[in-house]
Amino acid sequence: MSSLTLAAAEEIIEAAHRRAQALGKAVSVAVVDAGGFPVAIRRSDGARPLTPDIARAKAYTAAVMQRPGRMLKKWQESQPVFFAQLSQLPGAAMPILATEGSVTIQRDGEIIGGLGIAGGTADEDQAIADEVLAELGYELEFAAWGVPGTPAGPGKDA
Repeated sequence: MSSLTLAAAEEIIEAAHRRAQALGKAVSVAVVDAGGFPVAIRRSDGARPLTPDIARAKAYTAAVMQRPGRMLKKWQESQPVFFAQLSQLPGAAMPILATEGSVTIQRDGEIIGGLGIAGGTADEDQAIADEVLAELGYELEFAAWGVPGTPAGPGKDA
């Protein structure tokens, strides 16, 4: 069983901040372990005050739901009451945010954490997350919920 180390989390955060800076964006980046517990969170100079909390909720969602937020969107749209109730569960540490910029961290087929980016547009947050994880050798394909067969890649519907 792999784990997400502080060094790996800091590497992800550094790469994400470099990518965001290249886009002219001030973002917050959060990395959590597979249980949704924070490993590292960093807010860049100029990032809006709520972005660290948003990034953490995005990372938490990707880890505990074991799928990127983008893949969860249709499920959330079809069952909004269920998703609203998830955030109210006694064990829920954060709200569940099925949105862009929420990406599950997976290596060698094992889910080891979640990455959340907040501060750009939805598409910018997603692009930063996908590009950084791909650059660092993490897997970006996840099987659709309840559907055996070929995994869905980044941006594909689940």
